[in-house]
Amino acid sequence: MTVKRPHLSLWESLYLPALVTGLGITLRHFAKTLTALVLRTKLRRPRTLMDFSDRDLVTMSYPEERWPVPEGYRGAPTLVRDEDGREKCVSCQLCEFVCPPKAIKITPGEIADPRHAGIEKAPREFVIDMTRCIYCGFCEEACPEEAIFLNKDYHIMADYSRRGLLHNKPKLYAMGGVVRRPIKKWEGK
Repeated sequence: MTVKRPHLSLWESLYLPALVTGLGITLRHFAKTLTALVLRTKLRRPRTLMDFSDRDLVTMSYPEERWPVPEGYRGAPTLVRDEDGREKCVSCQLCEFVCPPKAIKITPGEIADPRHAGIEKAPREFVIDMTRCIYCGFCEEACPEEAIFLNKDYHIMADYSRRGLLHNKPKLYAMGGVVRRPIKKWEGK
């Protein structure tokens, strides 16, 4: 069965009415955003959650203003150090085994400190492919040393290339920082 197309007039074939309608919608949103921005700067009031629900302001100044993180947000996995600055990861590879998309790759190695060299291991390489990570949090739950934590800062998960989303050991430790927890694996050794 053939569908016959309606014959368009010259005015309709130029698509000007559709173009003007689209530009009108864009200008209306621009005026609404500009008005809300001017009122906010005149009143000198900071943006709150009420402002987001009002839908007055459509555009957000990202580095200065960020969306609030909802309760239950997991975030990206990162490695942490103990209070003394030592690695908490002992390269047990439980996080690698429990990871559903197989985003974690660990190469076991020895501890660089000669005082603790024969006691426990440390990862020589620890890579998390954030393009494969599904942010499930299984790695944090499986870690017996509490070396992996989920970071709530969502801006660390963005990059301009796929290579930048391969988080290696130094980058994971830089993102994770230091967490004070009751487990102290080095005491009494």
